[in-house]
Amino acid sequence: MSGAGKKRDASDECAAILLRYLQEQNRPHSAQDVFSNLQKQHGLGKTAVVKALEQLAQQGKINEKIYGKQKIYFPDQNRFGNTSESELKGLDNEISELSCKVQTLQQNCRHMESELKELKGSMTTPEMVKEIEDLKKDCANYTEKLERIKSAANPVSPEEKEKVYNEKKLYCREWRRRKRMATELLDAILEGYPKSKKQFFEEVGIETDEDFNVTVPSV
Repeated sequence: MSGAGKKRDASDECAAILLRYLQEQNRPHSAQDVFSNLQKQHGLGKTAVVKALEQLAQQGKINEKIYGKQKIYFPDQNRFGNTSESELKGLDNEISELSCKVQTLQQNCRHMESELKELKGSMTTPEMVKEIEDLKKDCANYTEKLERIKSAANPVSPEEKEKVYNEKKLYCREWRRRKRMATELLDAILEGYPKSKKQFFEEVGIETDEDFNVTVPSV
């Protein structure tokens, strides 16, 4: 076979590959798209791809559209034949039904994902058994402690308990009053003090409740 014949065969083979690819994809492609997608698999050159696409367009096997400076190629849609109105309506109905099914499946997926998340956050059966055993032990310990308190030889009378509560209220109230007085006094001093509050406390040697993580009990 002559060199021209081999070159023509290679060109025809390239065109066949491109035609088959465009028909399978059935969507618009630029020459660069086709080259990038097929070069590695078939070893096609950019120039060969461009020439083959132009050849196919000239033969009417594919359509060619120009957008700005770029040419777009896509398969001839007439190869699918004419579609009647009833067929189009049937396809629309089928699409609508499939869309409803997709929505239903998506809702089911979301519901199952939510249920799965909830189950993952729940304790397993062995964990529940252990939790119950631990709670039973705690209950037994508290019951034993309560019985010891009830059977004590010198239980605290209601009057003594009330006295202790009243004293606690009195001391807490006095604590708050003195804390407020000290705060107001220190704030007045700090108004004319040239350094920071922390430096003043360190120089004077003042320790606050906050330094020891202590708060006035709520009575």
